[in-house]
Amino acid sequence: MQYNGLIDIGVNLTHSRFASDRTAVIERALAAGVQQMVLTGVNVAESQAAAMLVGSHSALAGATAGIHPHHASEWDSASDDRLGELLDRPEVVAAGETGLDYFRDFAPRAAQREAFAAQLARAARHGKPAFLHQRDAEADFLAIVAEYRDALPAAVLHCFTADQAFLHRCLDLDLHIGITGWVCDERRGGALRASVVDIPDNRLMIETDAPFLLPRDLPDKPANRRNEPAFLPHVLEAVATLRQADPAVLAERTTTTSRAFFGLCDSGVG
Repeated sequence: MQYNGLIDIGVNLTHSRFASDRTAVIERALAAGVQQMVLTGVNVAESQAAAMLVGSHSALAGATAGIHPHHASEWDSASDDRLGELLDRPEVVAAGETGLDYFRDFAPRAAQREAFAAQLARAARHGKPAFLHQRDAEADFLAIVAEYRDALPAAVLHCFTADQAFLHRCLDLDLHIGITGWVCDERRGGALRASVVDIPDNRLMIETDAPFLLPRDLPDKPANRRNEPAFLPHVLEAVATLRQADPAVLAERTTTTSRAFFGLCDSGVG
């Protein structure tokens, strides 16, 4: 079934795996009913590249600007200033990807916490919502978000993978929740599959996190095992099945929620 007007809130379109066919990826997404995409920035260079891409195609609705916890060691006053300049641009619709990742520990945890707090403070100063990451760092994540939440216009925990207890603590902080193809994996996505039914309609958004997280149960997987925004309808249908919802209705609701969160209109930034 075709769902028109879908919004993929998290696409790493500047990733090297899209370098050879980026335009074709966008066109396949449009053909699949994905009308708009928000491009994810994971460090200063990728954030600048994402912002530059917005405007090159009507489907690229906005970009985020931030430093992912994996790159937290890169955080300093210069990167703070550069991200601040990006957040002043209208095509940059959120601060992030920022947060904590104690699963990989690619950066020291103290550096992750410092960069996370600084970016939330920066988002608050610029009046931009926050695009958040969390893995195996629940207590520290919640404590830092709670410190800044009242100053933020909105915040979404993207690629949510946790259980119902953590979900409800996030909802208590008035966070939006982004769901990826992780929900399609019955082996490691059990906690998410059980908790997705508890997400309020006006807090739920969908994403692919492409090129990562190819849905495990996707029919006819691409030979290169690369995820694409064209596969967003598959994520939508998986979420709808778990919530016992009409996927067409869910598509409309997630689009409405995403537009309101990022300040988008049909043609991009509102």
